[in-house]
Amino acid sequence: MTGLVTEEELIRSIRGHLPQLLRGDPSLGDYILSVTREHFPTKVETEDRFTRMLNELARDREAQSHKWDEQKAEDKRRWEKSNRRFDAMNKHIDRSIGALGSRWGIQSERAFRDALAAIPVESFGVKVMNVNEFDDAGEVFGRPDQVELDLIIKNDLLILCELKSSMSQSDMHTFERKVRFYERRHGKQATRMIVVSPMIDDRARRAGKALGIEMYPDSLDVSV
Repeated sequence: MTGLVTEEELIRSIRGHLPQLLRGDPSLGDYILSVTREHFPTKVETEDRFTRMLNELARDREAQSHKWDEQKAEDKRRWEKSNRRFDAMNKHIDRSIGALGSRWGIQSERAFRDALAAIPVESFGVKVMNVNEFDDAGEVFGRPDQVELDLIIKNDLLILCELKSSMSQSDMHTFERKVRFYERRHGKQATRMIVVSPMIDDRARRAGKALGIEMYPDSLDVSV
């Protein structure tokens, strides 16, 4: 009795007889190769395809690396350009602030003295003076030099003033030495010491407080 051969049995049979068939008929091997080549690439074809893929990846990597180098170079140029522009802007601002500070210092001193001089002398009995005396012994600056002070004299009161665009701790001590210099030279004691400055740092403020110096940000705040 003959039964139908299943696919699995057929495959086992081919596997078992194939080596013997190939030895007996070499052309069978060529036929099998031609059939399998339609479905599976040869070793050479596989290697060629793999080589092409590697070459494509290498080219892509090189192209991407080139783009990164160009981008980095462009970013560097932009940064250097921005940095030069920023430096130029900073220098311009510094010069402007310096010039403005110089002008403010001169103009504010004049404005302060004008404001003091504008106080009605008849109404308040106030006399405003700007004194500039030479310190031969160098008591104030440690060497002979001119000493300038603003004075407000009201009845028996003597108020000595210092106006600057900014005051440091050393400026406070210098002003106090100016006051003592004036007191010794003229034999009069200052009733009040006043500093007017919009910029007084913390150390200067502490020094001024310890020395008994009144501090104001604006001449309009000073009461006489």
